[in-house]
Amino acid sequence: MQYTAHAEFVAPARTRPALWRLLVGLVLVAFVYGAGIGAIFGLLIAVSGLEGANAWLVRMAEADTPTATLLVLATFIGMALGPMLAARLLHGRPMASLFGPRAALLRHFAIAAVICALLNGLTALIPSGISPAQNLDMALWASFLPLALVAILVQTGAEELLFRGYIQSQLAARFASPLMWMILPSAVFAVLHFQPGTMGENAWIVVGAVFLFGLCAADLTARTGTIGAAWGFHFANNAVAILLLALDGPLSGLALYTVPMETIPAADLRPMLLSGMVVTAVIWLAIRLAVRPRSAPSTRDQG
Repeated sequence: MQYTAHAEFVAPARTRPALWRLLVGLVLVAFVYGAGIGAIFGLLIAVSGLEGANAWLVRMAEADTPTATLLVLATFIGMALGPMLAARLLHGRPMASLFGPRAALLRHFAIAAVICALLNGLTALIPSGISPAQNLDMALWASFLPLALVAILVQTGAEELLFRGYIQSQLAARFASPLMWMILPSAVFAVLHFQPGTMGENAWIVVGAVFLFGLCAADLTARTGTIGAAWGFHFANNAVAILLLALDGPLSGLALYTVPMETIPAADLRPMLLSGMVVTAVIWLAIRLAVRPRSAPSTRDQG
């Protein structure tokens, strides 16, 4: 595959491409991410006291109520800030270079989000044999919806900034092979989603599904020269999985419906997970056909 737009996207990373800078940058990202979590904990102490803040941490670990889930998503603010600071301080590149040109970013985000939402909606009409249970009253769900959409925008944007905007571009500045800049970040992204306590024997299938998504997001970023398409794909996908139909358990607090996993044998859940991987591949292909790489670099729309 030819990735002309990717070369333009990676160009700012070539200023200081040394691997040690990337490693130090990841340490900085972890520090800023942790500081963001600490700031939220400090805010909880200010509002609820130490005992109340500790109680909120327990609720956040479960994330099965709307407010607790929003607080978990808010922790990704630090993850979003970390790569931008690392890019500026350690690599001498503009923070905006992690996003790509603004006009293309917004256009590709919208295209990908619409395609993902439409295809997810169509596939939801296919009978799965699993009956979801209503999790929230419609009025309560709707009251949280605007803030929830913003929170998911932040969460998905943070992950795309880190894995595609920062790690992918910095590895591509150092290594020509996609094995390094496409597969390695996707593998790390996937392993971080390993949850045997929640998914049981299907945990590695979930890792495989996330790895597939990471590859798709990396390809879309390379094809378009922005994180817009990957971000739109990620946003719409997570909006469906967090707000409409979630797996019962952590991060299900904002979902209108949930799949009660404790009543479904792992073997019965497996076909749904595997079919979801097929849907991911179909959505990726549709987005890839719909977005066009930039034909020439533009300086006016750099944000």
